[in-house]
Amino acid sequence: MNAVAKNDVVNAGRPVAETLPVWLQLVREHIRSLKFGTVQITVHDSRVVQVERVEKQRFDKPEQIDT
Repeated sequence: MNAVAKNDVVNAGRPVAETLPVWLQLVREHIRSLKFGTVQITVHDSRVVQVERVEKQRFDKPEQIDT
């Protein structure tokens, strides 16, 4: 099993989150906290250089405007 896919996996006595690159930890946090939206990863020269998060607010029913 891939250690990244399992939250509880321990690697050399340390939690996996401590051994992951900072950008990957950030991506995982963003994904966990989003209900609707996107996480975009920008790569230059085979390196992650930017992580963007766009969160959307969704409403089930349109609001009625009294006129």
